[in-house]
Amino acid sequence: MQYKIITIAASMLLLSSCGKEPQLDIRTVEAGPANIQIYITATGTIEPVTSVTVGTQVSGIVDRLYVDYNSEVKRGQVIAELDRTNLTSELRTARANLNSAESTLNYEEANHERYQTLYNKGLVAADEYEQTRLSWMKARDQVVTARQNVQRAETNLGYATITSPIDGIVLSKSVEEGQTVAASFNTPELFVIAQDLTDMRVVADVDEADIGQVKEGARVTFTVDAYPDDVFQGEVTQVRQQATTTNNVVTYEVVISAPNKDLKLKPGLTASVTIFTNEREGVLSLPVQALRFTPNVEILRGYKIIDNDANQKVWINEGQALRAIGIKTGIGDGIHTEILEGIEAGQQIVSDVVVIVEKEEQPENNLFMPGPPDRNRKNNKK
Repeated sequence: MQYKIITIAASMLLLSSCGKEPQLDIRTVEAGPANIQIYITATGTIEPVTSVTVGTQVSGIVDRLYVDYNSEVKRGQVIAELDRTNLTSELRTARANLNSAESTLNYEEANHERYQTLYNKGLVAADEYEQTRLSWMKARDQVVTARQNVQRAETNLGYATITSPIDGIVLSKSVEEGQTVAASFNTPELFVIAQDLTDMRVVADVDEADIGQVKEGARVTFTVDAYPDDVFQGEVTQVRQQATTTNNVVTYEVVISAPNKDLKLKPGLTASVTIFTNEREGVLSLPVQALRFTPNVEILRGYKIIDNDANQKVWINEGQALRAIGIKTGIGDGIHTEILEGIEAGQQIVSDVVVIVEKEEQPENNLFMPGPPDRNRKNNKK
């Protein structure tokens, strides 16, 4: 004797064509605790929390480099020097111009005092006196300008010595000794220094459809291809408001902390990010299949169906009756749904009804049996 299991979808055809009464297997699931997690996925890039681009504000030839890739530096440490020849010459010229301006000022000041004495005695015209006073004031302004030029030249000479602005490690080096750098409109990039590689972050691009679920403080896990078996932990520290549109896809940057005490994470690695937007641990729940079940009256002809007007309901088996129980649900992850009200832990809830039909064994089909070989076939060909 064999049995054949038929799902409800095919049961109507079966009941109309089979003479024997089918058996019903009413399957249930138990309401119990489960961990429910709702999350979204995204991709991002590992980068240092603080990194500084070191450039130069003056043009010149790179004379000396004192650091290389991965060099550890301290704040104020000299990391490069530019050739000082032209800058020193500019400073000497500025100082010479200052000396000349001061000499002119001394002469014009003394000349103005003489003319003032003569003017007070009525020996010179007022026009001549005013002319000497104007020359003296111009000479005084020229001295101020010359001093500013000296100060600017001294500052530019100081810029020839390039120091590290922070404690950190050199990530990149863009120049070599002997290379000319030109600081015309943009400051040339010489080095990139990261402050602390043990404190990294992930900048992830989250789709506009999911960004409304992301909140600061949300738990995050992520993986990188360099360590496929390791799962790194972090949390959302910032949701940036600036949108980015690429190929008509709008995304928002989400900053995620990434502690890196063992220095496994390196700047530039691509991270596959999972952001948990809602989590419940050990809450009363049911598989979603139980919430989707609705009794079929035609299939359950021998059962009494006791329904109610609840918006959300599940069903329990009471012998020869199925009774509806109104419930209130919480969050769901597509596998389990949180149950807030209506049922208790351990309660058996109907999830499916399977029709089992007895199938009689059929004898083998022997209508066609191959006969013995014709031994006289060769003779027949003659």
